[in-house]
Amino acid sequence: MDTSSLLWGVIFGAIGMGYIAYGKRQRKGMALFSGVGLCFFPYLVQNTLLYILIGLALMALPFFIAY
Repeated sequence: MDTSSLLWGVIFGAIGMGYIAYGKRQRKGMALFSGVGLCFFPYLVQNTLLYILIGLALMALPFFIAY
C-alpha cells in the first residue's frame, strides 16, 4: 500500500459515508448501495488507476440509476 492508495481510500470512504447517510435518510437504495461499495472496494483493488475508475463509477451510479 502506498500513499496515494491511502489518500484515495480516505476520500472515497468519506464520500461513501455521506452516500450511506443520504441513502438511509431518503430511503434511496442505490445511494446506500454505492456508499457501501465506496467504503469497502478499496480493500479489494490494488491498482491505483483502477481504484480511481471504480470509485468514480460508484460515485456516479446513483445519478444514472434511480431506484
